[in-house]
Amino acid sequence: MKKIGLLSLLWVLTFPMPLPWAGAHPATEVVENLHKALLTTMKEGGKIGYQGRYDRLAPVIRASFDMPFIAQTVLGRHWEAINNEQKSKFIQTFSSLSVATYAYNFDAYSGEQFKVIQEKGLKESQFLIQTQLLKSDGGKVQLDYILHRREGEWRIINIIAEGVSDLALKRADYSSFLKSKGFDSLVSRLNEKIAEYSK
Repeated sequence: MKKIGLLSLLWVLTFPMPLPWAGAHPATEVVENLHKALLTTMKEGGKIGYQGRYDRLAPVIRASFDMPFIAQTVLGRHWEAINNEQKSKFIQTFSSLSVATYAYNFDAYSGEQFKVIQEKGLKESQFLIQTQLLKSDGGKVQLDYILHRREGEWRIINIIAEGVSDLALKRADYSSFLKSKGFDSLVSRLNEKIAEYSK
């Protein structure tokens, strides 16, 4: 597995006080299903190649994450400045980049495991799943997932890796890029990144 620059989704949250929780939660199943798909894909990563990994992970990732919500959050105030066609185009491109990032990074298996550490209910119908990626060399990577309910289903809206959200940086980068070069150039840059991952 490559060094993970996870698509740690959205902004760094200041967690509200946890709500009482007992027993298994459907939000945990979403995270565990994602982890299971990642491990299965990693174990066959070399055999099936990048495209095979992409095809296998795409439906799981799109079912696990609330991509429209994430895409809107990433663009911030710029979201309202683009039309509906551009919004749809960005969601599709951003979703493809997310899948490509996972397919590129989770390319081989060397004994990694995922472990759920804690589940917490949060305010505003959100749920926190704290997990660890256990490496074969004994190292651990803390991965905290934030989920919310959308149309009756729990979906991931943020991943914080070791206390850092990649998309907090991406949100700033995208905003700067949009301001200087515009929407079409941003989408083109994301497509270039997808093509780079596929090589």
